[in-house]
Parts: sequence; C-alpha cells; structure tokens
Amino acid sequence: MNDKLLAHFSDHLDMLKAKHNHRAFRALIHDQSQVQMADTRLVNLASNDYLGIAQKGQLQEEFLDNIDKISKNYGENLLLTSSSSRLLTGNFTSYTALEERMSTLFGRACLLFNSGYHANVGIIPAICDSGTMILADKLVHASMIDGIRLATAAGAKCVRYQHQNLAQLDKLLAKYQDDDSIHRIVILTESIFSMDGDVTDLPALVQMKNRYDKAMLYIDEAHAIGVCGEMGLGCAEQFGCIDDVELIVGASGKAMASVGGYVICHDIIKDYLINTMRPLIFSTALPPLNIAWTQFVLERIIGMSDERAQLQQRSQMLREQITAMGYACPSASQIVPMIVHDNDRVLALADQMQAAGFLVLGVRPPTVPVGQARLRICLNTAISDDEFTQFCQVLKTIA
Repeated sequence: MNDKLLAHFSDHLDMLKAKHNHRAFRALIHDQSQVQMADTRLVNLASNDYLGIAQKGQLQEEFLDNIDKISKNYGENLLLTSSSSRLLTGNFTSYTALEERMSTLFGRACLLFNSGYHANVGIIPAICDSGTMILADKLVHASMIDGIRLATAAGAKCVRYQHQNLAQLDKLLAKYQDDDSIHRIVILTESIFSMDGDVTDLPALVQMKNRYDKAMLYIDEAHAIGVCGEMGLGCAEQFGCIDDVELIVGASGKAMASVGGYVICHDIIKDYLINTMRPLIFSTALPPLNIAWTQFVLERIIGMSDERAQLQQRSQMLREQITAMGYACPSASQIVPMIVHDNDRVLALADQMQAAGFLVLGVRPPTVPVGQARLRICLNTAISDDEFTQFCQVLKTIA
C-alpha cells in the first residue's frame, strides 16, 4: 500500500493519540487471580470472570481429568472443531444436551450461538422487518447497536429512549401501539449494563410491556448470568419474570468462563431463528469440547450462591466508598464504575492503580459517552478479602 493510501489511517491514529484515546493490546500472562504485565504481578480487577472460575483453574483440571467419562456420556468424541455450521454437519450431541439442560432450567427453548455478540447481531435483524419499531435503551451494547443497524438497513425503524427512562418508553409504546404501519414493537435493553453497572427494573418493564399487545421484550443478560438469581440464571430469575420476557439473550464468556451465547425463547421463535438468522446459518459452530465445558461449568454455577452473595457485599461496600469520595457511581452490581470524566485523568488513575499492584482499566469514548471516562472496576470472587481491602485503601489514597 502506498503512502498516500496509508496517510488517512495514520492521521486518524494520530488524532486518537492526541485525545488520549488510542488503544493497543497488552502483553499479559495470567496466573489465577493475578496477571503479569511487564514483569509486574497485578491483582486482576478488569476481567468479566465474576465468579473466579477461569482464574482459579481447579474446575478446568477436573473437567480435563474426566474428559473420557464426559465424552462417553455424550456418546461422541469432544472434538476441537465442529468443521461445519450446525445446519450442515456441525450439530453435535453436546449442543443438544446443553440446549435441553438450559431449557429445563429456564422453562423454555434454548438456542446456542458462537458468542453473545453473534447472538445480538443476528437475532435482532432476523426478528425485525419493515413493520417493526425497535425501542432501544440509549446505552445498549455495541452488539445490539450493530444488530439494530442491520435491521434498519432492511427497513425496520428504531427510536433510542433515554437510558432507563421508562416514562419516556411508555409514551413511545403508546404512540407506536396506535400506529397502523407498525405491527411489532421490540424493546431492547440490558439487565445489567456493561459500563454503568446499573440494573434495569425488569418487573416495571414487564408490567409496562404487557399493556401493549404489539410489544416484545428483548433482554441482554450477558453480565447477569451466573451472578444474579438463586441459581445464577440472571436478573429475569432474580425478579421472577423469566416467562414474561420474550427473548433472554446471554453470553458464556463472562461469569460462565467459557465461550458462546444463547437465547431463551418460545419454540416457534427458536425454529424461526434456525431458518432465518444469518450468523447461525453461515458460521462454523463452536467446537464440541467448548460446549461440553460450558455445561460442566453451568452445573457448578447453579450452586455458587455464596460467591454471588460475596459479590453483592463487596459491590455495596465499594459503591459506598466511591460515592463518599465524591465520584459518580451509578452501579447496582458487580460492575462498579468510578466516573472521572477526563480521558487523561482516567488513564493517570489506571497507571497509579497498576503501580500499586492492581489492574483496573480506564474506559473512554466511544465505549462510553464523551465526558464520561471512568475506571471500570470488575469485582470477582477469586481475589482474597485482604486483596479487596488493600484495593479499597489504595483507591481512596490515589483518588
């Protein structure tokens, strides 16, 4: 590529650097609850491994030690590749077994995907057409935004309501309920928002949705699965409204310490997605070994109520400390942001935390709105009580 063609990309990178908004991969070595970066060992408070499953490793050892027995239970070898999409030759017993187990737990059909991103970018355009109005929370995840873009490119309409503003959403629902050109309204939101850590009032949202017969509710539970509810099935379980949410989407790559995504829905919707969802139809399926690991972890997560309680306790303590220090902290979950506004300030704080032995990342636009840069603290149960206490003390000192 000649210099003139490269200049555009180089100039854009220079602009990002000038705004303290340039990103690069970090060279990390992972070891239980710590990571090593540039010969320094850091306590990891930046991962989505909320239950500490990926960091501790004991379950992985147990899984691998029993791989032959697990394979026999499935009646097939747990291959490292599926070599095909599920609709060709990539549908293995491990897939159907996990879908059936999750269907039993949630009480409705389950369909698996390659990732939570894959799910959102595929389901949304599949269920929306030119007669669909999408009403999406302003702060939904990038994967949902990309799904919306594909849906609107094909003729669907979309309005983004103010974050968590259910009064505004109610007015929009009433407006489009009476619009004869709209035959379906799809409400898109997250249960736990990935950057603010706040929790949607699902009972109120369900009650509102039920007043409008055109409305469907689509909830992304990526940061709630494993963490919320008596069995860790998410906020929909916690608030007792699984049956009232038409589509519950989740990801296996966070608290579940695996890879993949899923949707909980009606049998008819599952069949419809199998026949219309392009990322599902045209992507090679995940390796059966990964799917078996997901089910292995799922069975353990169901009983991890003590870990869930510990997360809630630590989160409350940290939120109280951050607000007492004068910083905004909208969280009500294990994701605890400390909003410091300026890009350069948040990067300086992240560097200070690293110097003190803690990996906490600064999050900047476009991941969050301009002027809303923050330290994003991801609590997990792999760190010790002493490490958590020390972290809180360091945070108070540097901030």
